[in-house]
Amino acid sequence: MSASLLAAWKKNIFSSPFQARCEGEEESQEPVETLSVNEERSIAAADSSDYSCEFGSGTYYAYCAFGGLLSCGLTHTAVVPLDLVKCRIQVNPGKYGNIVKGFQVTLAEEGVRALGKGWAPTFFGYSMQGVGKFGFYEVFKILYGNMLGEENAYLWRTSLYLAASASAEFFADIALCPMEAVKVRIQTQPGWSTTLREGVPRILKEEGVSGFYKGLVPLWGRQIPYTMMKFACFERTVEILYKHVVPKPRSECSKPEQLVVTFAAGYIAGVFCAIVSHPADTIVSKLNQDKGSTFVQIAKRLGFVAMWKGLFPRIIMIGTLTALQWFIYDSVKVVFRLPRPPPPEMPASLKAKLGVQ
Repeated sequence: MSASLLAAWKKNIFSSPFQARCEGEEESQEPVETLSVNEERSIAAADSSDYSCEFGSGTYYAYCAFGGLLSCGLTHTAVVPLDLVKCRIQVNPGKYGNIVKGFQVTLAEEGVRALGKGWAPTFFGYSMQGVGKFGFYEVFKILYGNMLGEENAYLWRTSLYLAASASAEFFADIALCPMEAVKVRIQTQPGWSTTLREGVPRILKEEGVSGFYKGLVPLWGRQIPYTMMKFACFERTVEILYKHVVPKPRSECSKPEQLVVTFAAGYIAGVFCAIVSHPADTIVSKLNQDKGSTFVQIAKRLGFVAMWKGLFPRIIMIGTLTALQWFIYDSVKVVFRLPRPPPPEMPASLKAKLGVQ
């Protein structure tokens, strides 16, 4: 980040608490007469010695990207069996029916080893996507927050989360798309190549480079709404849980207690993610199976009802997956002692304007 952007960030409500405090100390050496309880907590929690790097620094973003790699790569790979059955239900509902029948048919025809099909493109593809999804989200949240200013960043924070996550996912999907194309073909086309090292050269030979990106637009249609819901719902759910459910302020919660809140908020966000992105997910699966078809052609052929096939297993998969992703991502921040600012609070200037105490 440039020096000017970092300077602007320090004045933003999402900035590191200890940075704002240090600036205040430089500007004025006069003693403060009284401090509220919240101010004391903020200052106590803002000791820069508690952190391994500066908020918004290159090191901070690198750790966030690493956390995204682990959270997405590991969780998506762990649910490959459920993902395989879900994809097969979407492309051939007559044969696979529901989640129970899907597992039964797959095991009867191909054995237990078939449930691991597509694990390699899943791991590498979603690891790369996680780097972009979480790493760029942190970057765009800072950038757009600076553009809005302190008061508007608070008032429009949901829009800020939506815009930052959509921007991050746009780039993350470009990294994911080639591996997603290989994965879906492995899982849904009988007789097609069964490994990543066989699948990549086959697509290159038969379809060229464009074969890896034929599903990019529907992938954006699936992943961008999903990620927007994932981040915005998570951020606001965390805020609500600490305000109305958790019996004490976040600053008084232990790290394990904070991670429990993270997991709960992640699962709630995951349920909504699965619902809003499922029709596009069905189309992506079908599109990678049917060569030469377009997004619109697949949608018309399927019809509205068929696009919701496999929703229940996807809710289970995405709910659990999203909760674990946020848990792993936040755990990385804890382990590497990264700054983790609390949910945003109304700026003092805005409180004065609105007459809020």
